[in-house]
This record gives sequence, structure tokens and C-alpha cells, in this order.
Amino acid sequence: MADNKSFLRKHKATIIYSISLAFLLFLLKWLELRFIIFDHSFEIYIGFIAVIFTALGIWLALKLSKPKINTVVIEKEVYVNRHEGFTLNTAVISQLELSKRELEVLNLMAQGHSNQEIAAKIFVSLSTVKTHNQNLFIKLDVKRRTQAIEKAKRLHIIP
Repeated sequence: MADNKSFLRKHKATIIYSISLAFLLFLLKWLELRFIIFDHSFEIYIGFIAVIFTALGIWLALKLSKPKINTVVIEKEVYVNRHEGFTLNTAVISQLELSKRELEVLNLMAQGHSNQEIAAKIFVSLSTVKTHNQNLFIKLDVKRRTQAIEKAKRLHIIP
């Protein structure tokens, strides 16, 4: 306790000076804030209104731009007998100049096999299967596997 009193006596002027500087700094900041709030109150109110309307506009835009999609799932049992009454249209095959390997790739594609699985089944490389796919797409004038399968079924090339 004696050390504490001697410290206060020894540094009395420094402590008083520090406290008075802190008080003056507080007073200056308070006056500055008062000046900003009272002299620029109109600008502050306009700024608050702008922020509120900006937030309201963003919220409204997000609310209105959401699509209102109602997804309905309908489950049905579908039985498709693919091979019954199927006759291979050889005229179209010769007209499109489809090779036996391309027909084989097309059949495996229609069964839902990936390129890698097709390559393993017919013992060729993956790039060869991709080449056959591109040739099929060009000959059938399509861009995707699903389109190629659908067009081949329609032309009676595959069951």
C-alpha cells in the first residue's frame, strides 16, 4: 500500500495531465459528433432513407425474381416391349452408311451403357468408342446420345 501511495505522489502531475488530456479529447470528439449530427442532419436522414430503400429494393427484386415452379411427381408403371414387332430397316442403315461396329455401339448406348462400359464390352479403347459416337452423331444428324437413340428407334435401326 505504501508503494502505491508513493507511486501516486511521484507521478501525480503525469496522471493529472493524462486525465485532463483524455477529458479534452472526449470533449472534442463529442463536439465533433454534435457538429456532424446537428449541422448535417438532413444529409444523415437522406443517407438512412437511401439505405432503407436500397435494402427494400434488393429484397423485393429477390422476391419477385424467384420462379414459382411447382414440381409434381407422377409415378406410373410403364411396360415397354421393345422387341415385339421390330423389323430392322436395312435400307436406312445402308443409306446412312452405318457400319456393324457403329450399330453395335448404338445398341449398347441404347441399353444405357457408358462409353467406358461399351469399350470394355466390345474390346476397344475409349477413344475408339468416342470416335464411333461422333460418327453416329454426324450420320444421324444429332448432337446428343439421347437424340441419337430416339432417332435410331424412330428409323427402326435399333429395337
